[in-house]
Amino acid sequence: MTQTGTKSGTKSGTTIGTKSARPAVLLIEDEPAVMALVRAVLEGHGYAVVPTESGAEALRLLEAGDFHGVVSDMRTPGGVDGAQVYAWIAAHRPELASRLVFITGDIANEETAATLRRTGAPCVEKPFRVHDFMAVVEQTMGRGTS
Repeated sequence: MTQTGTKSGTKSGTTIGTKSARPAVLLIEDEPAVMALVRAVLEGHGYAVVPTESGAEALRLLEAGDFHGVVSDMRTPGGVDGAQVYAWIAAHRPELASRLVFITGDIANEETAATLRRTGAPCVEKPFRVHDFMAVVEQTMGRGTS
């Protein structure tokens, strides 16, 4: 499948497939400024992006669409956090479990640290340098297509 989100009826279906044949990266981030930055950086490096502000909506998108990878904040509104998104992916879309990158401003929190130890998923601490973020994304998901 070369496109994502076309079944969900969201505007994401119009974005995906225009820049690359690879499925999009799902971006889960509730802070508008961080969302805009991360989306722009990923798109600038050749990744199509489907953004969402909540973990609950992310699960709906994951159920309906094909994604190349996931970038997720650890803490999101809507009752589903990054750890729960990872657990769902591990159970229902295990091929994506190795292509998930966490971003968080709360890396010292014991719950966050426990999730990172348990999952083994890479994490980039906010605020981050674009170069450092992209190095982790490319190591985890491969390079985007330009």
